[in-house]
Amino acid sequence: MIVVAGEALIDLVPDGPGGDGGLPALLPRCGGGPYNTALALGRLGTPTAFCSRVSADGFGEALLGGLRVAGVDLSLVQRGPEPTTLAVAAIGADGSAGYGFYAGGTADRLFALPDALPEGTEALCLGTCSLVLEPGASAYEALLRREARRGVFTLLDPNIRPEIIGDAAAYRRRFLSWLPDVTLLKLSAEDARWLGGEVTDWLASGPAAVVVTGGEEGLSVHTREGRTYAVPARRVDVVDTIGAGDTVNAALLHRLSRLTALSPDALATLDGPTWQDTLTFAAHAASTTCSRAGAQPPFAAEVGA
Repeated sequence: MIVVAGEALIDLVPDGPGGDGGLPALLPRCGGGPYNTALALGRLGTPTAFCSRVSADGFGEALLGGLRVAGVDLSLVQRGPEPTTLAVAAIGADGSAGYGFYAGGTADRLFALPDALPEGTEALCLGTCSLVLEPGASAYEALLRREARRGVFTLLDPNIRPEIIGDAAAYRRRFLSWLPDVTLLKLSAEDARWLGGEVTDWLASGPAAVVVTGGEEGLSVHTREGRTYAVPARRVDVVDTIGAGDTVNAALLHRLSRLTALSPDALATLDGPTWQDTLTFAAHAASTTCSRAGAQPPFAAEVGA
């Protein structure tokens, strides 16, 4: 079982160019970095549980419905009467997405630390807004620390959203404080620039490996042993990049689980061809997501999982 913890929200995605008033129609799509990761893992066929607090409103029901169809375990989901967080997407000419968030008083911010994760949990994945917005952020942070110290493999994807980070310096300090409890750090090149650190320094702080995604530049992994491997991106006609990084999270966890490599010691034994195969699989999965509108990660049959 892989547990993905964090927010589920609704992306409001522009439906083509604006009309006479200059504003495009907005289409609701299920989203949120952790939600997309859980959905992608379920579609790839990996036993997955989602750990979050989800609204009892219509959007919340739709979010959980999507996970049910993908076979994701919802036993760790908390429910609340507060509304669902909304993220209004703006799509650039290259398909990249920027967001404006409506997150005041929403359900996912009130997440509480669960008593325990399911028996047999081998990995925990966290990131994005859930580790920023209090009071839930402190509960997710406590979950990361507790499970890491129990020996659970942890993947952190900070997936930086500057729009919701009130104090950048404080967030950067907090990010560094998480690294001793992180097994695999995955982040985009843009995230790395915003954080302002160096991969070598992050590796020295705890993670066994750091995976960096560079969009059309491909993916690379940097290991604690000083090895670096990279693969190119898979070329597709990009509709938008929503959910691409989340799909990489899922693809990495899926493939590492199949390799029985969900531990620091196991990661250290992976050779170059194995890492390149893993990264290539992740690049293939992410490119499939980019080829369609919204966060629609691939099913196993689409990527030869």
